[in-house]
Parts: sequence; C-alpha cells; structure tokens
Amino acid sequence: MSHRNARTTVHGRRLIIERWRAGWPAARIAEQLGISRATVHKWIRRFREEGWGGLEDRSSRPRTSPTRTPALVEAQILALRDSQRRGPVYLAGQLQLVASTVGRVLRRHDVAPLAAIDPTTGEPVRRHSGIRYERRAPGDLLHIDVKKLGRVPDGGGWRLLGRDATIAHRHKPVRIGFDYLHVAVDDHTRLAYVEALPDERDATCAGFLHRAVASFRSRGVRVLRILTDNALVYRRGSLWQAVCVAAGLRRRFTKPGCPWTNGKAERFNRTLLSEFAYARPWLSNTDRLAALDSWVDHYNTRRAHSAIGGRPPITRLAA
Repeated sequence: MSHRNARTTVHGRRLIIERWRAGWPAARIAEQLGISRATVHKWIRRFREEGWGGLEDRSSRPRTSPTRTPALVEAQILALRDSQRRGPVYLAGQLQLVASTVGRVLRRHDVAPLAAIDPTTGEPVRRHSGIRYERRAPGDLLHIDVKKLGRVPDGGGWRLLGRDATIAHRHKPVRIGFDYLHVAVDDHTRLAYVEALPDERDATCAGFLHRAVASFRSRGVRVLRILTDNALVYRRGSLWQAVCVAAGLRRRFTKPGCPWTNGKAERFNRTLLSEFAYARPWLSNTDRLAALDSWVDHYNTRRAHSAIGGRPPITRLAA
C-alpha cells in the first residue's frame, strides 16, 4: 500500500519499466527519478515475474499473524455477544480474556456497538441523525417546556453549607417543594421567555402561554406554532386550548420517545441549570427567583450562542 512519502507511485513504476524497455540503464533511471538503483531493480524484477499487475499497490497486512486470536475463540466471543448483548469487559470476564482483545475481535467482525442496538431484541435501532433543523423566520415555531426545580431553603442548601451540614437533619426532612420554570424558546432566534410558577396545571400553563405570546409580540414576533411534549395539560387542557385558539396558534406535539424533537427547549433547560440555577450557591429561594429575569435578559441580549455563530439571540431579530 502506497504511503504519503513514497517516492514511487503506480505511474512512477510504469515510467521505470517504460524507460527500462526503451534501453535506459538502471543507474540513469534511478538518477532521473531520484530513487536508488535497488528500487529500480526491484520493480523490474516484479514486472518480469507478474507483468503490469505487479506494479500495483499491495496491502501492507502481513502474510501471517501468529499472535492473532484463534478462530475458535473469536467464534466464542461472537456467540456470547450475540446471546448476552454485553460489552467487552463483561465478555472478557466470562471467557477469561483481555477486554482489549475482545474489543478488537468485535471491531474486526463489524459488530455494532451496544448503543446502536435494541437491548432486548438485538436489532439495530434508528438513532437521531444529529442534524440541526431550524425554522426560517422568528415566530414560526415556539418550543415550550416545564422544568421542575427544587426550592432553596432559607439560609442556603447543601451547595452553600456542604453536605455534612445537612446529614444531621435528614431524620427531619423539611419539604419546601418545587418551582416550575415554564420555558418558551423561539426556534429561529433562540430568544427565551421564562416564568417561575407554583405548578403546571391547566390555568397556570394557559396564563404562561398568553404572556409568552404577548412578550414575543412586543418584540415584533408573531407566534404561529407551538411545540410541546405530550403532557395531559397540553393535550386536553381546556384553558390551554382556549388560549391557542384565541391567539391563532397551531399546536404540534413531540413524537413519543423522541425528546430531541423539542431539543431547543431541552437544551435551554440544561443551560439554565448549569449557568444560573446551580452556577452559584443561593442564600434563599427568593434570591434565586429575583435573579431569574436578569439572567434571562443576559441570555437573550449578551450571551454568545454557538448555534447562531457566537452571537446573542436578540441579534437575529435584526437579521
């Protein structure tokens, strides 16, 4: 097999033979092509033995592999993988082999990784392609989701006081409940609207949707469609449906088992947790909620967004 620093290619080897057949001496051929005379004689000998086909690239694989795993052992590995559907470490333990050896055997036989097969049937599973889709204009689609967030106790939680400070009080748990962060993210601009509400019931969700649509309208964005998961309140909530009808919104739902369909809201939730909710210790839940609006404003107007070329979402309204 030819490599990037090879002095001769198939064309160069043919040139050697053509000049040799034309009567050129090997020393002159070597001088003209910048190679050794031994190399010239090697290709002449190969041509005499095999003809023009002998000048083609050959595989660099050795003719024999004395240390290769025996065929019987490879068959045992493949059979155990097919029946157990476990990884190389488990298979190696069962067969008294090394995990790296098992991994090489599986790759050699093009065995699909565990992530690409159904754990029950072993059949290949169609996965998300990773291709990012995007609506063409602001308001074409609004992703809506709810993130349940545990409240911060007065005086701070374990992120401020440490886990050791809370262990002594575990026999007296204090239930302080949750905040429900209702999130709306525009598909095209990534502009976000967030409210912390006490629950996710029909009236609460309907009120949030009404205010979210009004907020986007104040920025000059007319919302046409909304995308939600299949929660009962989104499917059958009477007040939720009434707001959708009044605002002229077309409803869409994610496909069951395919959360990436609502991926922009899901990704925003991750950013909200890592860069706001858990980014620093809070003294109280009131302090955290008071800072929410300013963080959302920072996200919309100043934070660089990798999916839109390192610019903040607000810049897409002017594009």
